[in-house]
Amino acid sequence: MKIKTNLFFVLISSVVFLMSTTSCVSTQKVVYFKNLKDTAFRNLSDTIFESVIQNNDLLSISVSSLNPEATVIFNTPNAPTITSATTIGSGSSNQTTGYLVSKTGNIQFPILGNIRAAGLTKTHLTENITALLLKNQLLVDPIVNIRFLNFRVTVLGEVARPNVLTVPSEKISILEALGLAGDLTIYARRESVLLIREENDFKVVRHINLNSAEIFSSPYYYLKSNDIVYAEPNAARISAASNTRQLLPVVLSGLSFIAIILTRVL
Repeated sequence: MKIKTNLFFVLISSVVFLMSTTSCVSTQKVVYFKNLKDTAFRNLSDTIFESVIQNNDLLSISVSSLNPEATVIFNTPNAPTITSATTIGSGSSNQTTGYLVSKTGNIQFPILGNIRAAGLTKTHLTENITALLLKNQLLVDPIVNIRFLNFRVTVLGEVARPNVLTVPSEKISILEALGLAGDLTIYARRESVLLIREENDFKVVRHINLNSAEIFSSPYYYLKSNDIVYAEPNAARISAASNTRQLLPVVLSGLSFIAIILTRVL
């Protein structure tokens, strides 16, 4: 009986030791916008977060005018494309059509031919196409409307559901993206959420502090197409994972040994 008691004590001690080696997470570090008082923030201008068109973007370009028959040819997209990213509100894959921006940064537009698109915003491309239609006297009072068909952001790291999100509205904040990914886990570093953005052939990297109210006035509050949000793990997660990998084989070996002894004793 004494042997059983000692073995049981060893078993409990091993489990308690394993649990005690995992680091705790401070509750102060898991709260968004600490000490934020009632206030109001001015809305950011649309021009601040308007996405720049990049190579391989898929655009919907519709043209209308006083002569509907003359505009039909301009509303014919290049080719159908299959998109499989998860769309907000729908998890299914959709077949979409649009103007694909080539590797050289151009789109092939009916009659007008190659038009530069990469590096421009939707506003600038709309102005350029409208001007070309008027210059070539192809339409009278044309109205050009452009939308992204592949506006998407990627959320990775310490979130409940890492995912690639397609955004039909073409406007999403970093908080909305994290919410759609199931929110940050308790092990995420809220003071250092990584944002990776492509701008002018460069990859811009910024660390966003969600513990600070300054995020609401940041130019990175609203995400742009192809942005990547990475929630870094905190020290507790790294420590817990490291300790578990090191101690788990030892504990399992000890438990197996205890189990063998118990079967022999009993």
